[in-house]
Order: sequence, then C-alpha cells, then structure tokens
Amino acid sequence: MIAYKSNGNPLVIMRVLRHKSFRSSLRYIHMIAFKDEDFEVTSASTQQEILALGQAGWQKYDEALFNGLHMHFYQKPKRFGGVKN
Repeated sequence: MIAYKSNGNPLVIMRVLRHKSFRSSLRYIHMIAFKDEDFEVTSASTQQEILALGQAGWQKYDEALFNGLHMHFYQKPKRFGGVKN
C-alpha cells in the first residue's frame, strides 16, 4: 500500500520500510498494477463537499463546467486493489 500511495516512488518505499538496498524496494514497485478500475470515484460541486472529500483523503483529478455548474472530480485507490496476484 505504501508503494501504491507514493505512486511507486522507490525513495519513499526505502525510507518507510527501512530497506538498505534499492533492489529490495523495487520488488514492491513492480507488484503494483495501476488501472482505472482500482479507484473509487466521486464528484463535488459545493465548497463544503470539496472540503469534506479533501479531509477524507480523496485526490482531485479533474474538473468541468456543466450548464454553469462547476464540478470537481475526485478519486482514491480501493483498499489494496492494485496488488498483482
């Protein structure tokens, strides 16, 4: 999950898991399969909704204007959904 949250950043993985070797961290990076269906998706249109989603750990990935209504789209990874079997 650390590799998934850090987008596969090997330096973050090395520091958090206390690896001495870079190759040890690479094992975790190659286990991740980033796919669109591994994310939960939601939207917000009011400032309160936007703040609530930000506090809940959602990440903004897009925004659009529909008939004068400004929509913000958020995503977060499903729990342990990106690990290959």
